[in-house]
Amino acid sequence: MSKLYIIPTPIGNLGDFTLRAVDLLKKVDIVLAEDTRVSKKLLHHYDINTVMKAHHQFNEHRELDGLIAKLKSGTIFALISDAGTPCISDPGFLLVRECVKNKIPIETLPGATAMIPALVNSGFPSDRFIFEGFLPAKKGRLTRIKSLINEERTMIFYESPHRVLKTLTSFIEFFSAARNVAVSREITKLFEETKRGSLIEVHEYFSKKKLKGEFVIVLEGKK
Repeated sequence: MSKLYIIPTPIGNLGDFTLRAVDLLKKVDIVLAEDTRVSKKLLHHYDINTVMKAHHQFNEHRELDGLIAKLKSGTIFALISDAGTPCISDPGFLLVRECVKNKIPIETLPGATAMIPALVNSGFPSDRFIFEGFLPAKKGRLTRIKSLINEERTMIFYESPHRVLKTLTSFIEFFSAARNVAVSREITKLFEETKRGSLIEVHEYFSKKKLKGEFVIVLEGKK
């Protein structure tokens, strides 16, 4: 019977992979990978020899109909991203939506995602929070930030190393320099760190460092 498995992959430490995920990746017919070069290292580490096919933001639209046809014919796919859970700021949503429309079974495994460790590690309330993912790079960026000025829940953002200081600067402007924030980078990796403090303190800290890796910004809600 056809099925699509959504399988999270480690966000850094290769040990953060479930036994069930490894077992399924060995059994499915095809692994859809965001970047086969990246995923090859993970699959090789766990002696997984399943055929891989690239599925990313640049080809997911044109490949969609063909994948659905194969699923309908009985092919079993596993969808993985370079790191973390597919569809969370990664490709996969379009395929999942089409599977739902076509009544193709979907099973999502629990696993790694950067936002939850960062949220828990921040020390901010985690009973109610919102995930904003990546802010728009240009158009709509400030509009999105302004819409959150009165947000009382803890806010979580993903950011790239070359834009993190710009984002913190915007937050200082719209949320005040005194608003508390926790910024985590390189989660689960060798140089993992979390810096907590006011926005101005954290901005000053990272402005003096060479910025590498993916960042998670956890911003305190309005009191």
